[in-house]
Amino acid sequence: MKYQVRFPGHSIEKKFEKFLLKIHPVSLQEEIMQDLSKLADNPRPYGEKAFKKLKLPIQFYQYVAQYRIRIGDYRMLYDVDDEKKIVWILALRRRSEKTYRT
Repeated sequence: MKYQVRFPGHSIEKKFEKFLLKIHPVSLQEEIMQDLSKLADNPRPYGEKAFKKLKLPIQFYQYVAQYRIRIGDYRMLYDVDDEKKIVWILALRRRSEKTYRT
């Protein structure tokens, strides 16, 4: 069964979209959106270089990011609710020292 890919709130979705539109080249934006949609089929793509379970989960609002996908210099942080079959997209960030801080 497929998972639903969602944002926990409208403001988080807007921040994600705003950040995404600032990324260049556009092909990288498209790659991020493709990876986002692939999470519906396989929220934990073990064995792929870009996927990683975080050693220390990161608190975002009332959610906890336990996973990340690496897309170039960017990281998509998310969590998976297996009971409800939902992938919660929590943040998109450029890789830096601040990436894994709230």
